[in-house]
Amino acid sequence: MSVKKDPSGHRTVQVEVEVPGTPEEVWAAIATGPGISSWFVPTEFEIRDGKPVAVKLNFGPGMESSSAITSWDPPRKFTAQGEGWGGSPPIADEWTVEARSGGICVVRVVHSLFADTDDWDNQLEGTESGWPGFFRILKIYLTHFRGQRSALMQWMAPAAGTEAEAWEKLTAALGVQGASGGQRFAAPAGVPALSGVVEHVTHKPFNALLRLDKPGPGTAALGTVSFGGATMVTLSFYLYGDQAAATATRETPLWEAWIQEHFPTPTE
Repeated sequence: MSVKKDPSGHRTVQVEVEVPGTPEEVWAAIATGPGISSWFVPTEFEIRDGKPVAVKLNFGPGMESSSAITSWDPPRKFTAQGEGWGGSPPIADEWTVEARSGGICVVRVVHSLFADTDDWDNQLEGTESGWPGFFRILKIYLTHFRGQRSALMQWMAPAAGTEAEAWEKLTAALGVQGASGGQRFAAPAGVPALSGVVEHVTHKPFNALLRLDKPGPGTAALGTVSFGGATMVTLSFYLYGDQAAATATRETPLWEAWIQEHFPTPTE
């Protein structure tokens, strides 16, 4: 992965993924609030006079990002521009949907900015490296749950030890320790209802994607990360179908209790 530069100072990174669906179906997943919320983070589009003018992404409390829509050409392309990170120049995000044969489309995102130094290249590369994991969730969504309603349950909790040690503890507790893609799993007693098929596992970084049949149809993303010098475990449940919201309401307190038991928040 690397930043492409030209003499004018234009810097870009690009990531793409091949997904099933018609351009219209894929556009609904990457260019609407409910669609993006079903595989990324809670998202809303501001509509004015029947046309989107801004997109707002919610990464958590105090971590909201808003960008103005600068071009809109459904179901092919849209561009949004927002504030940079920590004083960087404004960043433009161009999303495109390109139809291929066989009911397949390519989704491509290009992040770009103008700068006369290399100061922001690491941030661009970090943004680039984060997309493959979310694009895997998008692909699962479009393959198995296309067009369905969604609800999100999401947590980040502190863990003792290294990322590898936290990963072993998390996966052992959930019954997926050592699991590989395609393997069925069911969480042991003492864990809220959790079962399905392992879709993807990596160990650098540590993360896994699980396609769920319990607590309901959906995808679970598990991971461990170093955040501000501390080791954290992350759990995100993307639930689908007409019962998704009800399932999230029912299961949220069960998972909150389980996380507090296994990865308690330190008391001062």
